[in-house]
Amino acid sequence: MFRQIGAPEIILILAVVVLLFGAKKLPELARGSGRALRIFKAETKGLMDDDDETAPAGTPKAITPTEAAATEAAPTEPERRADTTD
Repeated sequence: MFRQIGAPEIILILAVVVLLFGAKKLPELARGSGRALRIFKAETKGLMDDDDETAPAGTPKAITPTEAAATEAAPTEPERRADTTD
């Protein structure tokens, strides 16, 4: 159904881009794209570093399954069932 993009298609796409934007604008576009990608990469790295830091004092700690089994749940009210008799 779909073909792979080969060399002739890539050359055609590049020729159309050069005609649309002009040879003088292409370096500026590439430079701007590179800056945007660098900023994006730095921000995502910063977010990942924030996740790795210790949690603030008010943040609840995740409980492991063994900790959950060791602690007893507080007793709750028994379930009330609707009367199903007619």
